[in-house]
Amino acid sequence: MKKSIAFFDFDGTITYKDTLFEIIKYQKGSVALYLGLLKLSPWLIAFKLQIISNDTAKQKLLSHFFKDMQLMDFQNKCDAFIEQKLPGLIRHRALQQIKEHFQNNTLVVIVSASAENWVEGWCRQNNIICIATKLETREGKLTGKIEGKNCHGEEKVRRIKACFHLDEYEMISAYGDTKGDKPMLSLATSAHYKPFRRKL
Repeated sequence: MKKSIAFFDFDGTITYKDTLFEIIKYQKGSVALYLGLLKLSPWLIAFKLQIISNDTAKQKLLSHFFKDMQLMDFQNKCDAFIEQKLPGLIRHRALQQIKEHFQNNTLVVIVSASAENWVEGWCRQNNIICIATKLETREGKLTGKIEGKNCHGEEKVRRIKACFHLDEYEMISAYGDTKGDKPMLSLATSAHYKPFRRKL
């Protein structure tokens, strides 16, 4: 039997907003988010100018907002975010594409730079495999750092190949919306860049 698999980026591809900023706003409030972004603006500008990496900028955000937060409290709020906020951030056309893949017996995988804490639960609800960034914890608290590598760029490819033998699949679809997804798109027999942007 011919096998097929589909890899989807999450933020900006399936969702129409960056969920890292949305999870910060949900857990800490809009005022705290904007004040934090103001404080971190030198780092964010350096990232935009490609002076620092995506990984470094991301860890600055995570450390500022979540360092020393109890993992249980953080996860409970992530679970609430999945139930209360995330459904309103999902692109309808992306969800329809996922359903079409299921109808064709295609294995569907989310490959996301966002943390598994607020992606994996949504994937589990929708019978989707989740590959995402892991957050480092110590003694039940977030350290504000990423465990291992940020699931972005070439790391997406490494993580995919660690989980799947791609030569077993005749059809490989991939969906992404940024240059950080292009290495993943290069694996596909059917690649789609910014495919769901025409409408939500």
